[in-house]
Amino acid sequence: MPPVSRLSRDEVRSVDQRTIEEFGLPGIALMENAGRGVFELLVSLKATGPVKICVGKGNNGGDGFVIARHLDNAGIPVEIYLLADPTELKGDAAINFHVAQCMEIDMQFDPVLNQPEAFRDFLNSADWIVDALLGTGVQGTIREPYSTAISIMNQAPGFKLAVDLPSGLDCDTGLPRGECVFAHQTATFVAEKKGFANPDSRQYTGTIHVLQIGAPRKIVQDLLQKQDSGGN
Repeated sequence: MPPVSRLSRDEVRSVDQRTIEEFGLPGIALMENAGRGVFELLVSLKATGPVKICVGKGNNGGDGFVIARHLDNAGIPVEIYLLADPTELKGDAAINFHVAQCMEIDMQFDPVLNQPEAFRDFLNSADWIVDALLGTGVQGTIREPYSTAISIMNQAPGFKLAVDLPSGLDCDTGLPRGECVFAHQTATFVAEKKGFANPDSRQYTGTIHVLQIGAPRKIVQDLLQKQDSGGN
């Protein structure tokens, strides 16, 4: 894969859209590759568990379910905390939620964080905390229950790994939109995000690992050419 300096929010969306619509690679395959890549990164970081995965209702959360499945298959203790109503899950995220349920992976549900102290207790015993709450598409100020959840996550003692980018960080500016996860490691997909060019973002991302998820090289090359021609 040729190096791409960084991708904007719109470019991230276009990579997924073109991969699915033009090349016919299903979104669930991209989600599987993303989740397995994060699992392999956790193993390389000597994560022995318990791993606590904080999940939202979008595709970022879907990645979290995949990560949990691979950890469970590897015999690494894992638990999920879902900050969403399971009935609101859609598409690929809903499929992977169902698989995790069928595997009887320990999962707690608190869509509006009615029990913040239970969430705090859930996190306090973690070796690693995986942030799979919010993805690159987030715009506007971070609202509840995510604002409180992020604050509690930051207070927890475990190592923190963000999926794609820390929840609360703006993809394009690298600035927080209110509360923002302070991650020790960030597993970002396809390429770094545009906001990572902002030096201030590093206090939130920690060490950045770029993981490939199977998006065709041609799509990334096209974006590079647009960037070089000033079309970004």
